[in-house]
Amino acid sequence: MRTVLDDIIAGVREDLAERIRLVPASAVKAASAERPAALDAWAALGGGAPAGELRIISEVKRKSPSKGDLAEITDPASLAAQYERGGASAISVLTEQRRFSGSLADLDAVRAAVSIPVLRKDFTVEEYQVHEARAHGADLVLLIVAALDDARLRGLLDLTHELGMNALVETHTEEEIDRAAAVGAKVVGVNVRNLKTLDVDRTVFGRLADRLPAGAVAVAESGVRGPEDIAYYARLGAGAVLVGEALVTHGDPLTCIHDFKRAGAAAIAERLAAH
Repeated sequence: MRTVLDDIIAGVREDLAERIRLVPASAVKAASAERPAALDAWAALGGGAPAGELRIISEVKRKSPSKGDLAEITDPASLAAQYERGGASAISVLTEQRRFSGSLADLDAVRAAVSIPVLRKDFTVEEYQVHEARAHGADLVLLIVAALDDARLRGLLDLTHELGMNALVETHTEEEIDRAAAVGAKVVGVNVRNLKTLDVDRTVFGRLADRLPAGAVAVAESGVRGPEDIAYYARLGAGAVLVGEALVTHGDPLTCIHDFKRAGAAAIAERLAAH
């Protein structure tokens, strides 16, 4: 039976074919090679650092398949700059057009506006998209394990590392976490939204957290409504949390991030004290 994820990827492939027609792979690879070195997103998200601070990946997100329109966001650069001032460790930019109303132009605008790592949030299924992300200044790409077989997952992750980038490798199940670990993922996300049904179950992170590979940055994705959800994920071992909807609908993203970081730090201190 066809899923939401299947439908999204079918549209992504159609749009990708048109971009390849307009900008051939050779040109994208050349543009990728000309970019300055990527920022170290793994370190920015706390990789190798002692636990203590919860990192926030703040998302520029206009709409979603589950909620529809979320925010107009006429100036993604300004929003991203607020995120950075608020203490975000990285900025996630949706570039998928059909379901999220994102674009590579948004990625360009955000990259020019901030000095912290930028994640290209899209459904990456081909090497072209990784080169394209680097050509537009991304430091991270999203690799969804459910959308890729093992060979493609390994190949795309290896390419991101060859280009000096990192990948947020997204999982939903124990099996997917094991697949992410097997290819050497250094930033592993657990998305508590089921991409086949779009249902959210925050307890998924708790069930899977202990399975995450040692040494990888553990990222909780989806389901954040407020500081209490940030604290919940932090108590369970998240080193970073990706937040979109709660920030773009809040009205004061800078204050919102401050509140999230305080909640996360308190929860991590609580967790460490218990051990």
